[in-house]
Amino acid sequence: MEEETRPLILILCTGNSCRSHMAEGVLQEVAGDILNVQSAGSDPAGFVHPLAILTLAEIGIDISSHTSKHMNEFLSGNVETVITVCDNANQACPTFPGQAYRHHWPFPDPAKAEGAEEEIRKVFEQVRDDIRRVFTEYGLSRKNSTRKLLS
Repeated sequence: MEEETRPLILILCTGNSCRSHMAEGVLQEVAGDILNVQSAGSDPAGFVHPLAILTLAEIGIDISSHTSKHMNEFLSGNVETVITVCDNANQACPTFPGQAYRHHWPFPDPAKAEGAEEEIRKVFEQVRDDIRRVFTEYGLSRKNSTRKLLS
């Protein structure tokens, strides 16, 4: 499907540096052929966290070219589904033009993990695995429903 015709799925968190990029990468991998997946933040950090990039690379997903964006960049677009992955973004989230669906699936912020480097990496890996499970299931369900519509 062409990007313009694929439904736009916008994944939001506060900083748009970890969770939303992990979710974007996973969902893009699973259903990017039928969905236009983007992520943004209500208060973007201005960078993608290096450990988010590293932990996704460990499962074969490259998000190294992602950039941190503000959710307002999408206010003039046609966003079909908004998925918030943190409570702050859920509270700050406006309604987007064309928005038909909204989901709130919160995950802990791995950027706030404390401890030794190995402990922090384990937090990133756990959040990545949780995001991967939820967004893979969502992406596969969207693909299955699209196949049913097309047949």
